[in-house]
Amino acid sequence: MSATVLIVVDMQNDFCPGGALAVPGGDAIVPRINQLMTQHDHVVLTQDWHPPGHISFASSHPGKQPFDMIELSYGPQVLWPDHCVQGTPCAGLHKDLESDRARLIIRKGMHRNVDSYSGFLEADRCTPTGLAGYLKAHNIDRVLVCGLATDFCVAWTALDARAGGADVTVLLDACRAIDANGSLATAMARMTQAGVSIATAAP
Repeated sequence: MSATVLIVVDMQNDFCPGGALAVPGGDAIVPRINQLMTQHDHVVLTQDWHPPGHISFASSHPGKQPFDMIELSYGPQVLWPDHCVQGTPCAGLHKDLESDRARLIIRKGMHRNVDSYSGFLEADRCTPTGLAGYLKAHNIDRVLVCGLATDFCVAWTALDARAGGADVTVLLDACRAIDANGSLATAMARMTQAGVSIATAAP
């Protein structure tokens, strides 16, 4: 019998107002996500978990500033402010998120020399996080995605779930976007083209 999973992406302090890489209104979706989590047996959280000096930090590249672009061995890389450093309060899940409802927490971006947006594969597109294995083990073929940010980690997670053959829906009312330089429109177009459904409530 097939099953559905709710994937809650990166609801962490550094991505909420006051954090190093805050998404506007990021904390406002916590009550909606808590409501969604009560409706699903399978709930997975993702969590950025970077070591100090991570390759995606602008501070790791002399002369570079946050949001500069560089080329790494696996392709283009946006440079970010230092964020979600392992073991710091900033990397913690939002205090009002009912995280005890989750069956699994996937930590990503742990490897110093590769970034990770997707909950399934790191940015080198070959290092798995283990999430695909969880879906396979539990016969999950329907994926609902919410969290932060719509145009980066939510979109990458949804696209990888779709590439793996799942029926995927992004719940926009439980997401917020950075929307830098047209990134939201680009992400929405990519998801739609890949067959990801977009909804404003759990279908």
